Amino acid sequence: MVEAGLGGRLDATNVLDAGVVALTNVSLDHTDVLGDTRELIAREKLAVVTPGATVVVGELEWKGLARERGAAVVVADDVGRIAAERFLGRKLAGEVEVSIPGRLDFSREDVFAGAHNPAGVEWLVARLPRDDYVICAAILADKDAPAMLGALASVGRRFVATQTETERTLRADDLAQLAREFFSDVESVPDATNALKRARETAGSGGAVLVTGSLYLLRDLFGQLEPVP
Repeated sequence: MVEAGLGGRLDATNVLDAGVVALTNVSLDHTDVLGDTRELIAREKLAVVTPGATVVVGELEWKGLARERGAAVVVADDVGRIAAERFLGRKLAGEVEVSIPGRLDFSREDVFAGAHNPAGVEWLVARLPRDDYVICAAILADKDAPAMLGALASVGRRFVATQTETERTLRADDLAQLAREFFSDVESVPDATNALKRARETAGSGGAVLVTGSLYLLRDLFGQLEPVP
């Protein structure tokens, strides 16, 4: 399996002649590069499709765009499983579990999830077992931070803003300023390790911390995750 880094048309992975292409869903992200509508972004992503390929899509609206590329199209809820079956040429028996580090990891009561855009945050909050997290987050400057913060506010009222070791990061103080519109208790702790420590102190023994907002933050803090016994 090869994942396109950004879009598809101009991505380095487009040199591959993939027999099976999976397009799970399309949301507004990287609009400065890929376009400012979902259709434009879908076209960029589906530009990796070559005539004769099979495209498995999770959203019916992209079926026509895929056919324009000369592909056979399958619409499925379970995109990953169906794509794998088409690639292997056989049905998969039983349940298939795939774990991608940093996407949704539980560490006792704490959660580490690199939801890095509004669609990712919406997906995340729908799967969380609590609504009283202390949220420790960093967000990149080119993301829709207000939309992400608004969604995160549904699972906690206390927020520790931090930043990551990349020039694209939104500075902790700037993120904290934005967060005050959505959270009743906001702190700015630029160092990510110290921010997680502060969030855990704030949560206390019976509380929980949600670490999210950037895959870079998960990279920086993943060593702090304690596996569930």
